[in-house]
Amino acid sequence: MGSCALKALFFLASAFLVLTEVALAKHAGITRHYTFDIKLKNVTRLCQTKSILTVNGKFPGPRIVAREGDTVLVKVANHVKNNVTLHWHGVRQLRSGWADGPAYITQCPIQTGQTYVYNFTITGQRGTLFWHAHISWLRATLYGPIVILPKRGVPYPFPSPNEEVPIIFGEWWKADTETIINQALQNGGAPNISDAFTINGLPGPLYNCSAKDTFKLKVKPGKTYLLRLINAALNDELFFSIANHTLTVVSADAVYVKPFKTDTVLITPGQTTSVLLKAKPHFPNATFLMSARPYATGPGAVDNSTTAAILEYHQPSSISNPKRNIKLALLKPTLPKLNDTSFAASFSKKLRSLANAKFPANVPKKVDRRLFFTVGLGLNPCPQNQTCQGPNNTKRAASINNVSFVQPNTALLQAHFSGQSKGVYTTDFPANPLVKFNYTGTPPSDIFVNSGTKVVVLPFNTSVELVMQDTSIIGAESHPLHLHGFNFFVLGQGFGNYNSSTDPSKFNLVDPVERNTVGVPSGGWVAIRFLADNPGVWFMHCHLEVHTSWGLKMAWIVMDGKGRRQKLPPPPSDLPKC
Repeated sequence: MGSCALKALFFLASAFLVLTEVALAKHAGITRHYTFDIKLKNVTRLCQTKSILTVNGKFPGPRIVAREGDTVLVKVANHVKNNVTLHWHGVRQLRSGWADGPAYITQCPIQTGQTYVYNFTITGQRGTLFWHAHISWLRATLYGPIVILPKRGVPYPFPSPNEEVPIIFGEWWKADTETIINQALQNGGAPNISDAFTINGLPGPLYNCSAKDTFKLKVKPGKTYLLRLINAALNDELFFSIANHTLTVVSADAVYVKPFKTDTVLITPGQTTSVLLKAKPHFPNATFLMSARPYATGPGAVDNSTTAAILEYHQPSSISNPKRNIKLALLKPTLPKLNDTSFAASFSKKLRSLANAKFPANVPKKVDRRLFFTVGLGLNPCPQNQTCQGPNNTKRAASINNVSFVQPNTALLQAHFSGQSKGVYTTDFPANPLVKFNYTGTPPSDIFVNSGTKVVVLPFNTSVELVMQDTSIIGAESHPLHLHGFNFFVLGQGFGNYNSSTDPSKFNLVDPVERNTVGVPSGGWVAIRFLADNPGVWFMHCHLEVHTSWGLKMAWIVMDGKGRRQKLPPPPSDLPKC
């Protein structure tokens, strides 16, 4: 072979290697570094100033942007007196449970003056998630968006938007939220309800002295906008609607769904929903309120107020003559009524996975473990020599299978990993209610809860079917349940008591929605399946923060598998100590 031919061969081989490297680089992620300084900042809302916890002095906190496949390193430094942890809500955390963030579950909190680096890789996910504090009620102000873009060169499975906008719902109290929940836990009563809801940290024009504190979304006629909706409110599911505009739902909890049109979106705390907003083709001579207000069915008081942002169209130059300062009409949307459970049920049934070759719905077909959890409210007796503000001098509580979870003093994951669980947790969490009753009918006479730090242990790769049943104890209520470390498939839901003989035949095993947070219907049940393919300790709890505080939470321990990539690595050296 001549030297020219050899050179050509060498050139071709080099070119192939370079192309292969480029192709790999295109699909191998990069590492993105963030620094989060937890510090106090004075913020004024509703004409009152208070000192709040923020990240980097921003409220809401900074946006994390990454692509599928990227590794994210967030160095968190705590400059406040509170213990702090952060949770990357909905991130799968495959074999990175040390970075998940719930206090006393996967880590001890970051104490004053300490730092911790959260290190995780985003695997097989794209869409909208969010981060928030995961200790006590600190997530009232410590939250922000996570935007996961597809890998480079991979398009969205829907029309590409001209612009993307995070819309993050929050909940605002004039008083200090830590004082509110600590007093309520002390006296056994319900904590004070919020004073306002917010959109991107702003209450909007329907609240006193808040006209200037209004988020404005400016759009151009004919353009398409991807709104990344995030419910970071503490205690309220929300209806959201834009006056005179239809939204197209394209993703939920960072999983694409079959697109469908709706005037109103229902979103529970802990859920995200991405929607396409197509602006009207011509300047509409009006502005439009984008409003959110609660969906609530429970027995307690509710902040039944409405937060609003304003959708404004860019005026064509022919109209924007300063001499003609036209007052445009402000149109308001019509939202469902506060307790519109039928809307809630029909909306959640519209959510379906794409379930195609590119984005399959890998529903576990065989089931290794079936569990049935009741979720709901209950009571604890009042301690001696104390007066309590729950019903008949009791303390309010909440539970799963009548076990109200007691937070340990050390992190469950550390106890599990080091094999020192004795005195920290027990593995006897009931797979079914110990006492059977008419769950959505007349409650039993004894509605006191049991307490304990109990977990369910699952061998690696167990496929789990879990039915969660609301109870009418104290009052039927919708409970948004969030599972850490996994997505699950929502197979079916219904009202009344779950019937294990007849209901499974109605399960959707073809294109069920895949998500990380699901509303257990008020006075009803929901069935989910997931594959326990992620070793570690994984929290599951109601994302209504008041119910979590009362004990509506538990944990799953997923054991290591046999393979090297099926085991949880050891903790990082900077993991905080208790």
